Amino acid sequence: MDIAALNPLFRYVLVRTSHPGNIGSAARAIRTMGFTRLELIAPHRFPDDEATAMAAGADDVLAGAGIHTDLVGGLAGATLVLGLSARRRGVTLPELDPRQAAAQAVAAAGRGEQVAWVFGNERTGLENDELARCHAMVRIPSVDDFSSLNLSQAVQVAAYETRMAQLAGAGGGEAVPSNDEPPADAEQLERFFEHLAQTLDDIEFHKGRQPDTILLRLRKLFLRARPDLRELRVMHGIFADAQRMASLARKNSSG
Repeated sequence: MDIAALNPLFRYVLVRTSHPGNIGSAARAIRTMGFTRLELIAPHRFPDDEATAMAAGADDVLAGAGIHTDLVGGLAGATLVLGLSARRRGVTLPELDPRQAAAQAVAAAGRGEQVAWVFGNERTGLENDELARCHAMVRIPSVDDFSSLNLSQAVQVAAYETRMAQLAGAGGGEAVPSNDEPPADAEQLERFFEHLAQTLDDIEFHKGRQPDTILLRLRKLFLRARPDLRELRVMHGIFADAQRMASLARKNSSG
């Protein structure tokens, strides 16, 4: 395994960061483990002198950080998304500890996939709609009576476990690429979920059911299946035909 060659496939995504110092500390944390890709979602303040000071020399990470208005933009290209959360939320996702998650992350990178570790706001963490864009929820097994870690500490744990998983596999030779099509990335999946939601509306599927509950269940199903882009194209085609037939039915009934 060529660790240095695989490291650009990992990104660390900070969502709605309140304190610029935490951005700098997170940059330092990932740089010490050999990672350089940092993505920022709607940070409260950045660039900022405090971020630079706390980076302690990881200036290349800060200079290359992407800044996005929403999470989908920060996840573009990623096919495995791991969301850190200190609390069990209403979103039902597979739950991993950092070591398990890192093993999956390194295996995915070995197949050439891009991996995103996602961290929420310092005070509120990841919201349910943000966790719903993740393939799994990662919980650091801290003690029950004092479970709150500083953001950059959580980033350090994730980066360290990823580094250790890489080193454990470094003697196993080059990763064998998968012959299968790679899974669709987060941005492609988001367009798919938007089309799915619109189709369900167009065919009047809900009829008294709660749309949000159904869409969350379907989102969980497709995230678990990890469809590739060709499979999504098939589903888009099915949706388009269903929408066309629904439109024709409405025209016939009104005529």
